[in-house]
Amino acid sequence: MKKLRTSLFIFMSFTFLMACAQKPKNPKKQVINMKNTETITLGSGCFWCTEAIYQRLEGVVSVTSGYSGGHIENPTYEQVCDKNTGHAEVCQIVFDTTKISLDDILAVFWKTHDPTTPNQQGNDIGPQYRSAVFYHNEHQKQLAEKYIKDLDASGAWNKPIITEVTAFTKFYAAENYHQNYYNNNTNQGYCRYVIGPKLEKFEKVFKDKLKND
Repeated sequence: MKKLRTSLFIFMSFTFLMACAQKPKNPKKQVINMKNTETITLGSGCFWCTEAIYQRLEGVVSVTSGYSGGHIENPTYEQVCDKNTGHAEVCQIVFDTTKISLDDILAVFWKTHDPTTPNQQGNDIGPQYRSAVFYHNEHQKQLAEKYIKDLDASGAWNKPIITEVTAFTKFYAAENYHQNYYNNNTNQGYCRYVIGPKLEKFEKVFKDKLKND
């Protein structure tokens, strides 16, 4: 009987391992043609807010929080917060151009922060919170500059837009605990009282641009 149980256990273990090794017949995996993607790096205050907003847009492939525009290599969050590195908190956004346009990416950018306040977004104060577009190609530069010109002419704000439009050079990904921050910390105070309300406003304005899930 003991031998029978042992043999049965070995047989069941082998069957289980074989089943786990088999690929599902109809895997639900999003296929992305990276030839259709574009990357832009944006700073619009705290990168937790920027990340949460762009993660919800249909066509956005990835959003990585980090630092750009400074003068030291591999800055830490603490160094950036000390306001001596020159870096801005940014999100590097990769998007599928067949699903969302650069125009839409920039429309969301200017609609979801105040581009007229120098080194400040709400109660977040410091050069790391400045409004910035770090463009990766000439088209991004031209469109960003056109947006600024048109928005200033329209009187959308009662003060001129001071968004920095600078050629992208380097991006340093932020520490792991900053990535996917809002989704992982929804009940944290800043997420509940700052990011949450901002997301609600964003989702109402751009409801036709949101991911279905």
